[in-house]
Amino acid sequence: MSESQQNGSRVVRVASGQGFWGDWLEAPRRQVEGGQVDYLMLDYLAEVTMSIVQKQKERDPRMGYARDFIGAMESVFPALAERGVKVIANAGGVNPMACADAVLEAASKHGVRGKIRIGVVTGDDILDRLDELLAAGHELRNMDTNEPLANIRDRVLSANAYIGSTPIVEALQQGANVVVTGRSTDTALTMAPLRHEFGWAADDWNRLAAGIVAGHILECGAQCSGGNCLHDWRNIPDLANVGYPIAEAQADGTFVITKHANTGGRVSVPSVTEQLVYEMGDPNAYITPDVVADFTSIRLEDAGENRVRVHGITGGPPTPFLKVSIAYRSGYKAVGTLVYSWPDAMEKAQLADRVLRERLDNLGLKFDQVLSEFVGATATHGPLAGDGREAPEVQYRIGVRGSDRAAVERFTREIAPLVLNGPPSVTGFAGGRPKVEEIVAYWPALLDKRAVSTAVTIVE
Repeated sequence: MSESQQNGSRVVRVASGQGFWGDWLEAPRRQVEGGQVDYLMLDYLAEVTMSIVQKQKERDPRMGYARDFIGAMESVFPALAERGVKVIANAGGVNPMACADAVLEAASKHGVRGKIRIGVVTGDDILDRLDELLAAGHELRNMDTNEPLANIRDRVLSANAYIGSTPIVEALQQGANVVVTGRSTDTALTMAPLRHEFGWAADDWNRLAAGIVAGHILECGAQCSGGNCLHDWRNIPDLANVGYPIAEAQADGTFVITKHANTGGRVSVPSVTEQLVYEMGDPNAYITPDVVADFTSIRLEDAGENRVRVHGITGGPPTPFLKVSIAYRSGYKAVGTLVYSWPDAMEKAQLADRVLRERLDNLGLKFDQVLSEFVGATATHGPLAGDGREAPEVQYRIGVRGSDRAAVERFTREIAPLVLNGPPSVTGFAGGRPKVEEIVAYWPALLDKRAVSTAVTIVE
């Protein structure tokens, strides 16, 4: 239990060390070495990540998790062993037990195996149960199109329910100092240690909602402490040394967002606000497995340099459903680029587009979609950017997608010829033929909570 005090009340410090698989490798170590923290939260999973790790597991049964997590753990082993910092991560992907085994192997190499106790949370992966669930009447309809999953069942790659904080709390109660999950909600990684430390009841909606809001602020790493921040971005100091955020939470559900001293970036009301509205749907009902949080109730106030106090949060009971993230095969794609230089760069790129499309038509190639963009002129803002005729250089980017791999492959052979037989002034071309890639599409669905059971296994 944390013994830190703030205004006479015990404070639990949860530090964010990763916002996605591919985030800054230095961040976990910097968070535990930079000052006092009680928990390190590492968020690795996005919707597309689940399909990636599933394909890795198909190739090698020992894989299927976020491998960067092992290096992160190696960098924080001293903090775990000497200062009692605990780690919570959804790095398990579709193979959390293999992830835990890899952590223990690394711990053995570093001489700290006896000090690592891992709680492995399973139950979110329902891929092997899909037929059973469909037969039982769970149609897993696409939340956007209302199509039943049966329409694409034979192309499904992965299927994972978003689980909440309860099994993570159970792992901590069983003495785990590292918790590895599969597809938990991002917010649960922060809320769980607060539930555990403060003993919040499972129906204490306002405090649970506060934990969810804290998790939402932390889940994208430095995005709330100066990274990717639009407000006053020119004057955000020392981004090369950006500090990742920390939530200093109290039992009443209030918390302060801050960062370590002597780090770059900025924690401010605007930076926290930008993160709060990130991926926001209905602000009155931010739905999680644990609680429905009302983001309109959130109050932010400046609490000093790089300190923002968050309070006033309310919430209500959760829905009877869990969201399910399903990935499925949806054909093939390829994307090619050419860069055209001044003068008349945009006109040259537009002519290249017309020439290429005519050649594809002459070949009789059919695609589900052909998309052209003119990067540097209109790609970001479309018609709002004007005609782009003053652009000194334009990257012509064209992509196709379709079910016929041979057609997509043939498309890839039509880009390079334009260097010599198309419009003039191609520059910077060195990529060769584009790569044909399988498309992994996203299928969001809802599933009755009663159909999903989680379990905690302690390994050490």
